[in-house]
Order: sequence, then structure tokens, then C-alpha cells
Amino acid sequence: MKIAFLTAGGIAPCLSASIGALIQRYNDTAPDAELIGYLNGYRGLLIGESIVFPDNVKKEFSTLYDFGGSPIGNSRVKLTNVEDCVKRGYVADGDNPLKVAADQLTKDGIDILHTIGGDDTNTMAAQLSFYLKENGYDLTVVGLPKTVDNDVFPVSQTLGAWTAAEQGAIFFENVANENTTSTRQLIIHEVMGRHCGWLTAQTARDYRARLEQRKFLPELLVSKDRWDIDAIFIPEQSMDLDAEVERLKKVMDEKDGVNIFLSEGAGQDAIVKEMEADGQEVPRDAFGHVRLDEINPGQWFAKQFSKRLDAEKTLVQKSGYFARSSKANDQDLDLIKRSAFFGADQALERKSGLAGLDDNKNGELSLIDFERIKGGKPFDTELDWYQSMLNEIGQTKG
Repeated sequence: MKIAFLTAGGIAPCLSASIGALIQRYNDTAPDAELIGYLNGYRGLLIGESIVFPDNVKKEFSTLYDFGGSPIGNSRVKLTNVEDCVKRGYVADGDNPLKVAADQLTKDGIDILHTIGGDDTNTMAAQLSFYLKENGYDLTVVGLPKTVDNDVFPVSQTLGAWTAAEQGAIFFENVANENTTSTRQLIIHEVMGRHCGWLTAQTARDYRARLEQRKFLPELLVSKDRWDIDAIFIPEQSMDLDAEVERLKKVMDEKDGVNIFLSEGAGQDAIVKEMEADGQEVPRDAFGHVRLDEINPGQWFAKQFSKRLDAEKTLVQKSGYFARSSKANDQDLDLIKRSAFFGADQALERKSGLAGLDDNKNGELSLIDFERIKGGKPFDTELDWYQSMLNEIGQTKG
């Protein structure tokens, strides 16, 4: 038996651990299987670049639990975007990337393919699985749901998201110390998440929980309110800019600073509209997503607030790469192992799908049909803990 692994999309604190967990399970259930990894995601599959996992890697699988990133590399490739695949030299003009991928899997003698990625990666896995089935290829495809955004339908919790939130909180613990470097300082913490505000909300929640564990000296400038969050802006929540300016101006006057947690997807439509009106080209990836790191939502929000709050200094800091590059924390590692073990067992039974916590089954670990997988799942702003947090920081629900 020959089993292949592939990681794709942006990295998250689960890719290395997922490969480690899959190896661990197959060591027990299929010890004689040959394991390979396609290098740099679907790119490696299309051009036939892979690496065989030697016995030492199988033996030392636990080492992968101590690393972030991917041990076999990532890339953003859309198999159904023929033009992009041709342009990047992954397939010849006139070739169907899905067929090229299927033929490579057949050539390599693959029985099981594990794809580890977010909604884009697993919708591509779905397309590949459908193509294989429709064209008579005998291959099992089992995906694992990776993304710090936690925005995949119908998955209750994606791998790596808990860790990214925790790391984002740790990141801001250091950045928040900057409030002592200037009077009337505006600090904007820009958090990843695309159109979903879960990561920003959970990062804020984790950060404030960590604040509760710290001691402060309010007799000096080391008071809890200076380190606390004053506003949380996410895509699912409308914002009355004038009302928020009025509220945050009072905060600035009272505590000499304002701390904002901003989801990178908040305000995206307004930013894109401005760019298009100015005749600027909006940068997008192979999947058509706006490259948010290039349009700088944090700077746009800084422009909206800085002058109106009479800020003397404005600081915009992005925790994205810091947070997503971490190794998995204990909470995530437990979910990663359970998902990988379950996914490997399902694959050996020659069942295809996504191994994840199913919203439609009360969060039960299940093999979810690829046809049900799609991105764009919004954060539920009605959750009690989120509403309580907004109330505690004095922000009205949008």
C-alpha cells in the first residue's frame, strides 16, 4: 500500500503535527505501507515532485509535534484555474490540471491521498475526488480541516485555530507595552481571518483571560485599563464610525490610549471600493481572494481614527505570521491526533471525505462528505461569551 500526504494554502499551527499524527497512526495500522509527501502542495502533485518518508522519519514522528509550518511545503494552487496553472508552468497549455493530478497519482501508485488544508484546499480535494470517481480511478481521498480562520462549513472547529488565537494574545501582550512610549497612543492589532471574525474574537477573549492572571501597579502607569482592549471590529458586525469615534475619544481622554483588535476582513469592501475608484488594481490570489496583507486594512482604519481621536502616535501591528507559524498547543494537538487517527482509519476502509467535527452532528468527529465542504462560514456574534466581552469593554453590538 502507498499513502501520500499533501499540505496546501497558508500555513497553520497543525500541518506538521497532522503529518506526525498520520504517520503515528499508520505505524500501528499499516506498518508496511510506503509513505510519501508531495512537495509544496498541489504544485508538487502537478509536476510530480515528492519525497519518500524513510524509516527514520516514521520512527521519529513525534519530532513533528514540536514544529510549526509544513514539513513538506505549501502552495496556493487551484486545480480548476487552468489559466493560472498553465501560466505558472505546472501544466502544459491544453491540459486539464485535474487529469494531470489524477494521472500522477496513478503513476505513483497511490492508494490513499491525505490533503491537509482549509476550505480552498479541501474544495480542491473534493473536485479531485469527484474527478477520480467519475473517471474510474481507484483512489481514496481523506482531508483534514486546517485554517486559523475557523470558517469552514460544516466544521465546528478547524485545526490550528485555537493555537493561533493563543499566540495572537501572546503577541499583543508585548505590543501592548508600547502604550507607555507616548501619550495619546492608538494601537491597532490586526488579526488574520479573512471574512470571518472568529480568530479576532477568540484572540481578544484569550488576551483578556491572560490579563486576569497578571498583577498591575495602578499607582504608576501600569494599570489594567491601559492594557485592556477598547474595541473589537470584525466583518460580521456593522460599525457606526461616528458613534465609535465619539466613544473611543472619551476612552482616549480618560486613559491616554486606545487599543483596538481588528479583523483583517473588516472594512474590506470599503477599501476595495476606494482602490477601484482610484483606478488601482486590487491584488488577488489564484482563488480570487483579495490579498489582505497587501491592501493593509489596519492602515486604513488608522487613517479613519487617528486624527479624529487626536492620537499623537498610531501603531498598527499584525500578529498573523507570528500566530499561524507556531507549533500546535496542547488543545489543538489533542484534536489533531483524534482527527488524524480517525481519518487514517476511514481511509483504510476506503472511504473518502473530510475528517472533522460536524456541526450537523453536534460537533461529533465524522467523515464529512466533500460535497458539503465550503468556505465563508461566519462567526456567530450572538455567542454569550462574545456579547459579554463587548459589554465589558463598553462597545455596543453592531
